[in-house]
Amino acid sequence: MVSLSNNVRINQVSSFLKEAISNAKNEDIPKGSEIKIPVVYGGEHGPDLKRVSKYTGLSESEVIERHSQPAYLVYFIGFSIGFPYLGGIDESISTPRLDSPRKKVDSGHIGIAGSQTGIYPLSSPGGWNLIGKTPLNVFDTNRPESSILKMGDRLKFFQIEESKFESFIG
Repeated sequence: MVSLSNNVRINQVSSFLKEAISNAKNEDIPKGSEIKIPVVYGGEHGPDLKRVSKYTGLSESEVIERHSQPAYLVYFIGFSIGFPYLGGIDESISTPRLDSPRKKVDSGHIGIAGSQTGIYPLSSPGGWNLIGKTPLNVFDTNRPESSILKMGDRLKFFQIEESKFESFIG
């Protein structure tokens, strides 16, 4: 049996939440930046592209096209410092994590895990399917405030040839 004092607390919490939600709807949310990220897909830069292709039943070029088509929303920066979780993946390329994570994934690798895609900002262990790599340094541990990706940004991947990889490093 619920006592009257519990009902009063529930009503107070309910009123507080309704007011907070109403106020949040009126807040101006700053528009994120639009970022373009160059990617070399497949080969040594994307050793799991074949796995994603096989799992999804799509050709490697279809996986690349479907991965580079959407404008992704940076949902969250986390898991490891500077790691951007990107929402908006085409569900047809959704692929489960690896059964056994790698001990080391180099920074810049682009991965798919379930219905998320992301960029490894630093070398770390990881179990995502590596489909490509960007030459851009998306996170600087010495200057985290200068990260090129922030929550709310929109990100678009575009394919580059391996011969152009070095020209984007700077």
